[in-house]
Amino acid sequence: MCLIFFVSLSVLVLNAEVICVVTSDGRIIIGTMVGHDQVQNLILNDAHERVYSPDDPVEQTPLGLYVIRGDNICIIGEFDESKFSDDQTAPESLPHIVQHIF
Repeated sequence: MCLIFFVSLSVLVLNAEVICVVTSDGRIIIGTMVGHDQVQNLILNDAHERVYSPDDPVEQTPLGLYVIRGDNICIIGEFDESKFSDDQTAPESLPHIVQHIF
């Protein structure tokens, strides 16, 4: 119960800030947080999704006012536009991990 209270307070600090949310399916959504509730559902204004590709620069898909369910959120953080550029591409994939059973 204390952990949920702590998370709620830390999300409250980010209210009216531009945040970056990574969802459980790997989407990266950026927008201004305008609200949240007790189960960490987020409401973002002027939201857009950043789509990275190994060959093309970053694609931004406008979403407008957007609601993200709390059980679909992996990471929430502040977003600093000065640290990102639109010509970034996705890094090369790492090789698969192979398990050897002896």
